[in-house]
Amino acid sequence: MVMGAAFGLTKELAEETAAVWEKVKDHTTPMEWPVQAALISEINALKKERNAVILAHNYMTPDIFHGVGDFVGDSLALAKEAAKVDAKVIVQAGVHFMAETSKILSPEKTVLIPDLRAGCSLASSITGADVRLIKERHPGLPVITYVNTTADVKAETDICCTSANAVQVVEWAAKEWGVDKVILIPDEYLARNVAAQTSVGIIAWAGHCEVHKRFTTQDIADMRAAWPGAEVLAHPECPEEILQAADFAGSTAAMISYVEKNRPKKVVLITECSMASNIKGDVPEVEFVGPCNMCPHMKRITLENIRDCLLHMQFEVTVEPEMQEKARAAVQRMIDLPPPSKPARYDLVRAKHSVAVELI
Repeated sequence: MVMGAAFGLTKELAEETAAVWEKVKDHTTPMEWPVQAALISEINALKKERNAVILAHNYMTPDIFHGVGDFVGDSLALAKEAAKVDAKVIVQAGVHFMAETSKILSPEKTVLIPDLRAGCSLASSITGADVRLIKERHPGLPVITYVNTTADVKAETDICCTSANAVQVVEWAAKEWGVDKVILIPDEYLARNVAAQTSVGIIAWAGHCEVHKRFTTQDIADMRAAWPGAEVLAHPECPEEILQAADFAGSTAAMISYVEKNRPKKVVLITECSMASNIKGDVPEVEFVGPCNMCPHMKRITLENIRDCLLHMQFEVTVEPEMQEKARAAVQRMIDLPPPSKPARYDLVRAKHSVAVELI
């Protein structure tokens, strides 16, 4: 019998969604699965009807990530797919700034987000007006902006970056502008962690991700005591002391690469907890343990509202044309850089120097 048929699914639906069930069965109960399977089937049919694709971030729940995501990954991967995807409609299974980035790179496409309230604490920490004031205070320095920002901020930016390529972008911009200091906004912790990997000076902004900011070194100590031998992997949006206490620090792509390559027996991921659930689907032999800090904004996206936004073609994301053009230049400049030889690792334990960060 195909797994799922025993849960009240028809034979056809059970067969259609069997591969997804294998990925999500550790995170979905038999009572939930018939509803999820039906929604997954309906969404995948609607995608064909609308000539649509779904871009699913690593922090989506497993039913979305494995069930309906056509392209999955971190912000950099999704930004690139948004630029080249062959579809009339893009559904952003993520937060609002990601949908804006998709629209910036694909202005001719219809971009939808299942819930317009899916924001971001980091993106809301800074505005385009703030960036203009920063540039007035530091004329001549390149402005590097994390992709976790709104379109009006990107429009004031020289080049964007992600956690996967931030060190590369900082060093490229310093060389291109002929300076020894750059502006890297808005994530303070990312800026401080980048500073430990480069000799380029960093001017930073006091913005934070509410999920990563909550982790403490005591959390890590408690987890090591509870699960001896577990390897701790941390995201660079966490404070420096978290990265120093971890066994490995890197972007979501780097953490995934680490797990897939090394296959540790037990892993603690210091990031949004749906990522562990999603990786588990591809490395079932690895045990993921530890805390669960969920992003309340990411969790606004559900199978139900993905279905509804495709069914009714609702919640379109638009960007004013002049702003769109300016922002596209910054994002495209990042995309046009040669990709890093490997996903960025933030090695704070063996960092060779300590660079002071100037906080605005």
